[in-house]
Amino acid sequence: MTDRIWLKSYPPGVPADLDTSQYPSLVALMEESFKKYAGRTAYSFMGRDLTFGETDSLSQAFAVYLQSLGLVKGDRVAIMMPNVPQYPVAVAAILRAGFVVVNVNPLYTPRELEHQLKDSGSKAIVIIENFAATLEKCIANTPVKHVVLCAMGDQLGFLKGTLVNYVVRHVKKMVPEFTLPNAIRFNAAVAKGSSGSLKKPVINHDDVAVLQYTGGTTGVSKGAVLLHSNVIANVLQSEAWNQPAMKKVPAEEQLTTVCALPLYHIFAFTVGMMLSMRMGGKLILIPNPRDFPAVLKELSKHTIHSFPAVNTLFNGLANHPDFGSVDWSHLKVSLGGGTAVQSSVAKLWFEKTGCPICEGYGLSETSPSASCNPVTATEYSGTIGVPIPGTYMKLLDDDGAEVPIGQTGEIAIKGPQVMAGYWQRPDETAKVMTPDGYFKSGDIGIMDERGYFKIVDRKKDMILVSGFNVYPTELEDVVSQLAGVMECACVGMPDDNTGEAVKLVIVKKDPDLTEAKVRAYCRENLTGYKQPKVVEFRDELPKTPVGKILRRELRGK
Repeated sequence: MTDRIWLKSYPPGVPADLDTSQYPSLVALMEESFKKYAGRTAYSFMGRDLTFGETDSLSQAFAVYLQSLGLVKGDRVAIMMPNVPQYPVAVAAILRAGFVVVNVNPLYTPRELEHQLKDSGSKAIVIIENFAATLEKCIANTPVKHVVLCAMGDQLGFLKGTLVNYVVRHVKKMVPEFTLPNAIRFNAAVAKGSSGSLKKPVINHDDVAVLQYTGGTTGVSKGAVLLHSNVIANVLQSEAWNQPAMKKVPAEEQLTTVCALPLYHIFAFTVGMMLSMRMGGKLILIPNPRDFPAVLKELSKHTIHSFPAVNTLFNGLANHPDFGSVDWSHLKVSLGGGTAVQSSVAKLWFEKTGCPICEGYGLSETSPSASCNPVTATEYSGTIGVPIPGTYMKLLDDDGAEVPIGQTGEIAIKGPQVMAGYWQRPDETAKVMTPDGYFKSGDIGIMDERGYFKIVDRKKDMILVSGFNVYPTELEDVVSQLAGVMECACVGMPDDNTGEAVKLVIVKKDPDLTEAKVRAYCRENLTGYKQPKVVEFRDELPKTPVGKILRRELRGK
């Protein structure tokens, strides 16, 4: 779609293209903000503010410590934490030291964690102590040699920090016992590094910044290789797209963004943390977005301008009795991503805040934003909007040919935010990249004459649970290893809360196999959002003549 018919749908002032070469690296972008906004609050967490200047010195010291471990430029360092201040500090440190960030879901089971650490070749991990027991179970099978342990209260000052850590460890009992004898505490690592000086590596556009793991049609989690240029481009694209709304914020108010989505998710990483950094904004770190009363209590203390979230979060908050305790009158952008925003949720949110939810679309492979509804829109469109500046999208048929307007096809995306490929998987990369540089998303869409895209189906059997990809193949592979399972299949089913939920269908080999046993096994081997909502037993599974399981037939029953 070379004529970009969607440009006529752009709000005034949003450019068609951007100069994404203004920063040689994400490090340059961050260091510019560290100096420019040194005295401003960068992160707000549990009543404690961390300034840009403090983030600068902490991350510099931590970067020196990481370099002292003998790691070399391009080595991977994993981060496994919820939204705590050590997360952005660790990201800045890893990148400044010349290493690669590997974002890890902190709720992973030992099996899932082991795969990601091995696949990425991570030599070090920064992990919150709450999940250290998970690491202990698999670390011997991974290349990880260095462990930095964080605690919830590390950055809250001595008195409050000690109290918070005591409550987390002993009252709420959120830190299972673990033994990691060679681990160092985060504050000790920073103290060690603060006396040294950073050896500044030369980092440029084409260096790898992040390995962002995403499931695959094969069910094996793959690392999307995001270069410094990819993430920079998406930050600048998002900034330009939000500008018509953000320019209405009074000059004396610091731009404030809610970060309730987990930072290991690329949506929060780029459109929350990195965009806020670029704009000199304050990011409110929410460690547990499921605790709605705590979230609303925290938000009631701030003036809020931007709120990136998923449908479940918008819905849960808007329906909570304490919703009115927050002053929503300053909110300029509510960005919906990760999964489809439901019209009823969009309507309720607009009624209660006066700020419409702008639904966007993207993937780990696109850093993530590819398209979005204009931030000037006042009503729910039911579409994923139009491609953002510098981005091309087209729809392809099964032969790879572009389909005309009004016909369905696979959404393919080209732009400076599209990944370099999958980490050490040229075969998988070849399956998704076209010869002319488009990334095939696996989503089936349709485009209207205004250039607005709408998703109508999914080419692959992926299930989307609250914005997280669940791959049936992975679940089936895990469940089939449970004693007593002859064969199994899993499909997505509609769910009012999470958009879709997992339905697991099993044919028993052992008549004593119970639903309780299946659920216990799944809890041990699969993180929360992959858990089946429905477990069903059948005598046989529907199959093609060659024996392939017909998942679509299971969906309809």
